[in-house]
Amino acid sequence: MDQLALIVGLLLATVAAVGLGDRLRLPYPVIMLLLAVALTFIPGFPEFEISPELILPIFLPPLLFATAQKSSWAVFRVRWRTLLLMAVALVVVSTAVVAGAAWLMIPGIGIPAAIALGAMVAPPDPVAVESVAGRVHMPRRLITVLQSEGLFNDAAAIVIFQAAVAATLSGSEVGPGVIVQFVIGAALAVVIGIAMGWLTKVITKLVTSMVARSAVTLVVPFAAYILAEELHASGVVAVVVTALELQRHARPQDAAERVTRTAFWDVVELLATGLAFGLVGLEIRHVIRDEGMAIFGMIGMAVVMCILVFVVRFLWLALLALSAHRRRNLLQPTSPKEVLILTWCGMRGLATLALALALPLTLPDGSDFPARHEILVIACAVLLATLVLPGLTLPWLMRVLNATEDGSHEQHAARELAKRAQTAAMAALKEHELMKELPADKVALVKEKMHRLHAELLDGSLRNESVEEKRKRGRELAIAVQTIALDAARQEVVEARNEPGMDPEVADRVLRQLDLRTMSMPE
Repeated sequence: MDQLALIVGLLLATVAAVGLGDRLRLPYPVIMLLLAVALTFIPGFPEFEISPELILPIFLPPLLFATAQKSSWAVFRVRWRTLLLMAVALVVVSTAVVAGAAWLMIPGIGIPAAIALGAMVAPPDPVAVESVAGRVHMPRRLITVLQSEGLFNDAAAIVIFQAAVAATLSGSEVGPGVIVQFVIGAALAVVIGIAMGWLTKVITKLVTSMVARSAVTLVVPFAAYILAEELHASGVVAVVVTALELQRHARPQDAAERVTRTAFWDVVELLATGLAFGLVGLEIRHVIRDEGMAIFGMIGMAVVMCILVFVVRFLWLALLALSAHRRRNLLQPTSPKEVLILTWCGMRGLATLALALALPLTLPDGSDFPARHEILVIACAVLLATLVLPGLTLPWLMRVLNATEDGSHEQHAARELAKRAQTAAMAALKEHELMKELPADKVALVKEKMHRLHAELLDGSLRNESVEEKRKRGRELAIAVQTIALDAARQEVVEARNEPGMDPEVADRVLRQLDLRTMSMPE
């Protein structure tokens, strides 16, 4: 009962942390982390034990799925270069540098165990980054870079970690086979994700209940992750691809379901994030307690590793900024200011803690795992340094650098796309024979509604019409606007999303507004 009470308490604390974060302009995951660490110092506070093997399967699928639902294949076609350089190459470079430093500083650690440590602290956490970056009016382009990095970097880190641990247990070395393992695992995960997306599409067609169809999407991420892991593929990649496939199969007539599902997943993401970071805080307290006074002798190494993590990220992003300037790639940092901001946003989280706790206690011969205590302390130190310090100071840094954005560029792009959607809707209505059959007063109402469509797509506001007003507009108007005009507008936006130079995220935002407009139309 104590375990259940603790979980319920953390969920309630999450809601309180969100409110407190809004007032203090701080990210609520950081508040939850600090709160959980503080609570564990209370005498008699209940212990909470969770198997390391369950941390990633429980929390990664829903959180990755929620984040990936905000993206699309069109976004990844634009971001592919950033994806490779940040989500894969930077993880590899960070792992190598940290492993080299650990091998030099920690006696008896061995190269495989040092690589395992490097893989733990390499991947930034997409959930932490999302919750922090969204509050400080960060330029959309930089948020895009962080999102691209966060969706796949865990996959590369997990593969390297598993290979390093296996090499430590067997007494062998980590070889180039890791690359082959990663490529095969990622390819198989893509196939699994596509298959799960297709299966979900079939299930949702057979199920008539909107609530049940939304519930299916809660089960699917876990199913994709577990199936991929059982087949020795990447569960992270499988979950992300599944979410992207569901987006690809979206139909105009499913607007009500998409709006319901979005609200449902917003709640799931908030509670799961708060609970996850609350448990991270509890586990950090366990590490501090278990190590006792010995932890003070490890502080020097931990500080060096934290500095290395920041320095490696800064230098890598600086190189990307130089190449972006030459190639004019706007999906990479282009100035020292942006390099500093993106470096400060390299926050570690769930994956780092889960991999640290997944370290075996002993080797097959019964001896202790090499430098396990030092590895745990360093991993937790990096997590705290990269999450708490940037999380609390990022708003201040954005103000000092004058790097906040008012969203004018994105608004301009959305305005142009909304005009295209309005034009497409009016063209579809003009060409449809139904317009010729409607009375003149109904035609005038349809034209009036279409002229208002542009503004409604931009501000997302819904008309608070009474039941009588809705009925007055008539069944013919509902059919004309909902099934003809909005479908045409949606198709125009979908096609525009794939055009060169178009920001896919702006298109996705307009599509969501179209869904809301469909929901607000009279039945």
